Amino acid sequence: MQLENMTLNELWDLFPITFVDFDSNFSKLYLEEEQKLKSLLGSSIKRISHIGSTSIKYIKTKPIVDILIEIDFGNMSVVKDTLIDNKYLLMNESSNKISFNKGYAMNGYEDKVFHIHIKKFGDCDELYFRDYLNDNIDKAHEYEKLKLELYNKYKPNRDLYTDGKTKFVNEIVSNTKKIYKDRY
Repeated sequence: MQLENMTLNELWDLFPITFVDFDSNFSKLYLEEEQKLKSLLGSSIKRISHIGSTSIKYIKTKPIVDILIEIDFGNMSVVKDTLIDNKYLLMNESSNKISFNKGYAMNGYEDKVFHIHIKKFGDCDELYFRDYLNDNIDKAHEYEKLKLELYNKYKPNRDLYTDGKTKFVNEIVSNTKKIYKDRY
């Protein structure tokens, strides 16, 4: 059986949500993967950024490094094919976003796990969220508390866990865009 053929419940069992303390090694893992992605995608990348909870200091996080790659969507097919050819697993594709995973194997997580989010240049709400939480430790801890509560309430259902964070994230992004204006 291949990962692509597994049910959601089978995938959730094989790849459970786990939390670890913040580790500065996440930045090193990001920088290593950033170099690999830059060598693969070259000038297709308009901006590449470390996002997600591993980029937020001092909170518990899933040990998965999230990377946002902003591109000109005219290059989408080239970017998509290149990542697939280099063993990135296509997870989701829509008209405004495509997501890949790396570090998932038939026996569970590998040592280094990445989620790659490909979006149109300028679609970067994640940067506002990351920077605001790094600048406001109390809100970062509030987010950490929410994540842990959602995990305990919905495990192993990743979809409900993720959906439960949406309102908090959207409020932070909306307010932060007013504060940080055109930072990105």
